[in-house]
Amino acid sequence: MDWDKLKIFHTVAEAGSFTSATVILNLSQSAISRQIQSLEDDLKVKLFERHARGLTLTENGEYVYKTAREVISKLKEVEATLGDRKDKPSGKLTVSTVVSFGTTWLTPRIQEFMQLNPDIEVELIFDDKELDLSTRQADIGIFMRRPKQLNYIQKKLIDINYHIYGSPKYLEKNGFPKTINDLNKHKFISFGKGAPSPVYNPDWALKLGMKDGKKRKTCMRVNSVYGLLLAVQSGVGLAALPDYLTVKQPNIVKVLPKIEGPITEAHFVYPQSMKNVARVQAFRNFLYSKISEWEF
Repeated sequence: MDWDKLKIFHTVAEAGSFTSATVILNLSQSAISRQIQSLEDDLKVKLFERHARGLTLTENGEYVYKTAREVISKLKEVEATLGDRKDKPSGKLTVSTVVSFGTTWLTPRIQEFMQLNPDIEVELIFDDKELDLSTRQADIGIFMRRPKQLNYIQKKLIDINYHIYGSPKYLEKNGFPKTINDLNKHKFISFGKGAPSPVYNPDWALKLGMKDGKKRKTCMRVNSVYGLLLAVQSGVGLAALPDYLTVKQPNIVKVLPKIEGPITEAHFVYPQSMKNVARVQAFRNFLYSKISEWEF
């Protein structure tokens, strides 16, 4: 098999269409199509079913894709090991976490890490959908749950607490809740559909104090935790937010501070293949030092 054709095939299979793959590969759609056709001719099997909505892998295509993914993952592992000097961490480090934690807590601390490790090139990927670390979509993940994958190394980073918050403007106009029953008089914003929730039970505040599994109605839904913060600050209503998101934020007040939501465990996660990579160890040590200094 021609390795260049195999790499193109893998990219197309990941992207799901020739059109999406053109952006990643910087090749024309016709050039990509020719390479795929040539690979199918070489192997004498059909790799894709082509239809109006895109591409679907055939059974043979699934087998070739799985093999290509394993080979590419191994090559990236070799590249990481060779590019990382034990005496001085270096090379590219890709870190993934949820949008809210990444934008408000992690990003402001990255400059210090880069100053301490000038030979490490950092890439941050913020997505509420967990990336697949086993195929090296990222080197490190900060997950808001304990990972189930057995081939991951994981260590608990911190417990993240949740409370209900509102803006001073909204609370002055609508009153400060003194009891759980007072929440029934207020407007609520909650986590919406369209993205995976980084919280195990995003509607806990809507169910708080309610009977028979009922929930309070919402005036607005936002499919981003950071978007929830902005909506609360603008005075739309109350919302359940992680405490780390509200620290040093203006126009935000904790409501019923003794009432806590479900605790989310943040975990530091990386694949077994990255166990002895110095830049991963450097980032892990830095992150835990920052967590120990910080009080949410």
